[in-house]
Amino acid sequence: MESTAFHPLPDGRRIAYRHAPGAGPALVFLPGYMSDMAGGKASAVFGWAVANGRECLVLDYSGCGESEGQFADGTLTRWRDEVVALVAALCGPDVVLIGSSMGGWLMLLAALVMPQRVRGLVGIAAAPDFTDWGYDADQKAALTAGKTVFEDNPYGPDPTPIYPGFWTDGEAQQVLDAPIALTCPVRLIHGQADADVPWQTALRLAEMLRSADVQVTLVKDGDHRLSRDQDIALLLRTIEMLP
Repeated sequence: MESTAFHPLPDGRRIAYRHAPGAGPALVFLPGYMSDMAGGKASAVFGWAVANGRECLVLDYSGCGESEGQFADGTLTRWRDEVVALVAALCGPDVVLIGSSMGGWLMLLAALVMPQRVRGLVGIAAAPDFTDWGYDADQKAALTAGKTVFEDNPYGPDPTPIYPGFWTDGEAQQVLDAPIALTCPVRLIHGQADADVPWQTALRLAEMLRSADVQVTLVKDGDHRLSRDQDIALLLRTIEMLP
C-alpha cells in the first residue's frame, strides 16, 4: 500500500490519506463511525485499485486513525468538507464514492456538494439519518441536553461515544425526508442480519434517490460489517461492474 501522506487544511488540520494514481474515475473510500483507512474494506478496495490500475483515495477523518484532531470535535459537516477538500486537491475530475455505514451518509452529503464530479456511489450498510432512527427517546434527550451518550460496542472493549455536537449536526443533515438530487448510478449492499442498521434503510434510500439507476443487493446472512471474504468479493465485483 502507498505510504501515508498528510493534506493540510486552511485551519491547520492535517488529514491523513493514501492515494494511488491510475485511470479514473477515482475510487474514494469513506469509512464508518470510529473507523479508518486501515480497515479491511478500505484496504481491500485500495489493493484492488492498485492491482487494476485505478486511481484510489482512502483517508482518515480528523480525530480518526492517523489524522490530527480530537474525535469529539468531529461532525458530518466537518468530515464531509474534509472529503470534498481532499478530492479537489488529489483526484482526477471524476470520482466514485464508496461509503461504509456512516460513510454511506457522508458519501451522499459529499456527492450533493460536488454532483458534477461524482460518476457513481456504492453504499455498504449505508446509514443515512442514523441520528434520527438510531437512538431512543432517553438518548436523544441526553444529547439535546449536551450530554455524551455511550453505547455498547460489539467490535471492541470500550463503549462507543456519541457526542452532542455530532448528533446535533446530524439532525441538521438528514437526507431521507425528501428526494435526494443525485442522478448518478448507485449500488447499495446491505446485510439482512445487520443488527445496527436495518436493511430496510437501503430500500428507503433507493426510493428517495432521484437516480433511475439504483440497485440494491441484500445479503441474507450478512452482518453490519460485511467484511467476510465473500462480502469483500461482492463489493469488488460491484465496483468493477459500475457503468
